Amino acid sequence: KEFKDRSIQVSAHMSHPSIIIKTQDQQGRMLTMDDYREAYWWLRDNTPEDARIMAWWDYGYQITAIANRTTIADGNTWNHEHIALLGRALTSPLKDGHRIARHLADYVLLWTGGGGDDLAKSPHLARIANSVYRHMCPGDPTCSRFSAPGGTPSPMMRESLLFKLHSGGLVPGVEVDKNRFKEVYKSKYGKVRIYRVLSVSKESKEWVKNNRRCDAEGSWYCPGQYPPGLQKVLKDKKDFKQLEDFNAKSEADDDYQRKYFEHLNDPEKAAAARR
Repeated sequence: KEFKDRSIQVSAHMSHPSIIIKTQDQQGRMLTMDDYREAYWWLRDNTPEDARIMAWWDYGYQITAIANRTTIADGNTWNHEHIALLGRALTSPLKDGHRIARHLADYVLLWTGGGGDDLAKSPHLARIANSVYRHMCPGDPTCSRFSAPGGTPSPMMRESLLFKLHSGGLVPGVEVDKNRFKEVYKSKYGKVRIYRVLSVSKESKEWVKNNRRCDAEGSWYCPGQYPPGLQKVLKDKKDFKQLEDFNAKSEADDDYQRKYFEHLNDPEKAAAARR
């Protein structure tokens, strides 16, 4: 009986598509929450075919496959520095994040609505950003100043582009700069919000389009290039050397790695770095 009950439980869990969720409301009624797929369909049906979507890499394949739109990153983005740039855009103050986003994307898509949404993930995004752009959290490799102790967002988190777009109009005092972003879609149960990036750099978009470099004519392998408009931002980066990069030619980053693990395992050191 125990095996049978467990089998039924596991089969029910595995039979649900990952982006369509069965849940219960407060009255115990079964609901089908289809926010994610409907958001991707909205992108497909309401944005230009050449629209570029900025979203955390977790949803990249879904955006490409279901919305049929170009995404800034996906599960096959092995370039750590590129992921860090995306993290920097999302966890920087809104104005600074917009200065990056306008050269890369036409829309920003966020998973919202609680649970494991983008706000819950955002401290990890900030750590990744700081691993390449060390000025974000100087002396604090785990970027602990970007956090929500006791559920209250720190000043750095509260000023971030991600927090503003995630919580704008929902949390008292949190507003989105309407000169930089315009909300164009919010899903039925609030699990997805989509914003149009205003003042997109047409020059950067055209430059990227005209400067594709592929390893052969008609090839799918075309490493991206950043437009000249981002060069000032890119000058701040320090290429990240992971511990397993035995063949890397860049200089070792042992001090950063050591401090990272020290702060990760010792909250008091992390707290001291915030002060």
